[in-house]
Amino acid sequence: MPKACDLKRGAVVYINDQPYIVKSVEVRSPSARGASTLYKFRFNHAQTGQKLDETFTGDDFLKEADFSRRPVQYLYKDENSYIFMDKDDYSQHGLDEDTLTDQIPYLIDNLEGIQALFVEDRCVGIELPQSVNLEIVETAPYVKGASATGRTKPARLSTGIEIQVPEYMEAGEVVRVNTETGKFMSRA
Repeated sequence: MPKACDLKRGAVVYINDQPYIVKSVEVRSPSARGASTLYKFRFNHAQTGQKLDETFTGDDFLKEADFSRRPVQYLYKDENSYIFMDKDDYSQHGLDEDTLTDQIPYLIDNLEGIQALFVEDRCVGIELPQSVNLEIVETAPYVKGASATGRTKPARLSTGIEIQVPEYMEAGEVVRVNTETGKFMSRA
């Protein structure tokens, strides 16, 4: 049984005998002496996708759920869901938009490194790779001499998301974007 301080994003635990996936973790250190560090979690129910916010101290124990991760490949989007193919047995699994809300802007064809989470042999979510490479579709024109400054400008990427990129970047260039923070990392 893991402690609350050991849980990371993507872990699956039981709360009130129901499986929940950790979506985000926020650590708060109170300033009072002797106060213990608090861990605020945002969970999604593994089957229904319902959100749950809970706060634990670092020493609280949680029951880890029996789950597995398997590599999958994003295939296509139909009218109601996004379809992924299991790379081991080639079976297909569909996930709806509500389950993938923050991850949809990073789904591109032939994206490698996607892991699907299975609870009781049912696909309940995916984990994206740490970063993805996306093309800049639209941004302000290049300014000569701008590379010497640390200023940024907005850029729209091939999947429709908008991020801040260095001023010297131009449309048509490919950039590496962090899937957790949604921020520019480097040129690809």
